[in-house]
Amino acid sequence: MDEGFWQRRWARNEIGFHLNEVNPYLRRHWPDLRLAEGARVLVPLCGKSLDLAWLAQQGFAVLGVELSERAVEDFFDEQGLIADVSVQGGFKVYRAGALEIRCGDFFALTPGDVADCQALYDRAALIALPPEMRQRYVEHLANILAPDCQGLLVTLDYEQAQMSGPPFAVSEAEVRRSLGLRWKIELLERVDVLSEDNWKFLERGLTRLEESCYRLGSDS
Repeated sequence: MDEGFWQRRWARNEIGFHLNEVNPYLRRHWPDLRLAEGARVLVPLCGKSLDLAWLAQQGFAVLGVELSERAVEDFFDEQGLIADVSVQGGFKVYRAGALEIRCGDFFALTPGDVADCQALYDRAALIALPPEMRQRYVEHLANILAPDCQGLLVTLDYEQAQMSGPPFAVSEAEVRRSLGLRWKIELLERVDVLSEDNWKFLERGLTRLEESCYRLGSDS
């Protein structure tokens, strides 16, 4: 899976992963992190998620990272915002109020870019990546984020042999194995979401589809 894969998905508007509402796990569980008002939140592979706007409305500074320029421009257009655009390092940076999205390669982020991020929100990044890239992603997060950073993670799990990703299946065992050295992992919810509302997954042959939400607690 390369950069061109996601660019083609956005160009063809094949964005079934995009939610037309704020993620319910975010609404329910984000307040429990008890972050200070104005805390900065890193949102990797953010697309044009409405979660970005919700976080900003709750009083947080948001740093999204997204590969697709179309996704970034669509986000600001759909939010009715005019962004200031600049270039910083290898990123094209869009800013409007408390919202900032860096358009470019997530793996190009440095510790300095995220030094003031106190939280991480991952609803669609980990499950968007195949196994070898997931490990690289987790290692990169560990290398760039401050030790006291905490967060919220949402994953999907199913029988990977029944469907090729993305989204990819990420089990609780993998979450604890790959992220447990960096964070204290707490399972907050697990929900069976295989239903007529997710008919595309039924058509693809899935017999199980579970959504899980985890709190990533500071280990410092």
